[in-house]
Amino acid sequence: MGKGPGLYTEIGKKARDLLYRDYQGDQKFTITTYSPTGVAITSSGTKKGEIFLADVNTQLKRNNITADVKVDTNSNLSTTITVDEAAPGLKTILSFKVPDQRSGKLELQYLHDYAGICTSVGLTANPIVNFSGVVGTNVGSIGTDVSFDTKTGNFTKYNAGISFSNADLIAALTLNDKGDTLTASYYHIVKPLTNTAVGAEVNHSFSSNENTITIGSQHALDPLTTVKARVNNFGKASALIQHEWRPKSLFTISGEVDTKAVDKSAKFGLALALKP
Repeated sequence: MGKGPGLYTEIGKKARDLLYRDYQGDQKFTITTYSPTGVAITSSGTKKGEIFLADVNTQLKRNNITADVKVDTNSNLSTTITVDEAAPGLKTILSFKVPDQRSGKLELQYLHDYAGICTSVGLTANPIVNFSGVVGTNVGSIGTDVSFDTKTGNFTKYNAGISFSNADLIAALTLNDKGDTLTASYYHIVKPLTNTAVGAEVNHSFSSNENTITIGSQHALDPLTTVKARVNNFGKASALIQHEWRPKSLFTISGEVDTKAVDKSAKFGLALALKP
């Protein structure tokens, strides 16, 4: 485990990654190339039903400054400039999208041995201001995440969470959606040598009085191949297999079936990521 509690977004992240990361029902292809000057160019294409979406991302790194420029099929130009370690523990991120004039945002992240702070403000006349903070250690932490709309004078988001970790177990409890959703998650490393882990997540909605329970696991068949599976209380069962057929290049096949409606067709997803 690293030093410090990290940022608020890391509360419950291990369980979320185990249960949801790399699962998809679409076809996705990504290829990354590097120019002689060190510029990374990543082209991505995703087929969602009859719709095909594509984008090209160019990344340039120079010392502690990283610039990302992405163009998508909707003619949107997104730019992100990141300055890492402008001061000890401080990261500055400036982002904007053309032609959306209200998309500009300035974000500051600060990591300390006993705190993690992230604040952002929209670059508009009446911006939305977001603040999240976590205090504690890499063993136990508590945090909050709030957003305030200066135009309406209302809070658009207020969440809170706590986390407990040790060498092989991470448990988290968060209150989201303005206090309407309570989420408890659990992640446990069963066997580090084979990257075997189990996880669970329970969501309770106070407004609908509905519970969603998801459990899952992962296991490395060999150093280059990982399998994952999950199921929820609504009968949706999913599985995937991911193989690193060359360094940093991944091939993933995933599928989902509704066990309560076996007459429906299963969903399948395919992802191919190529890196030199």
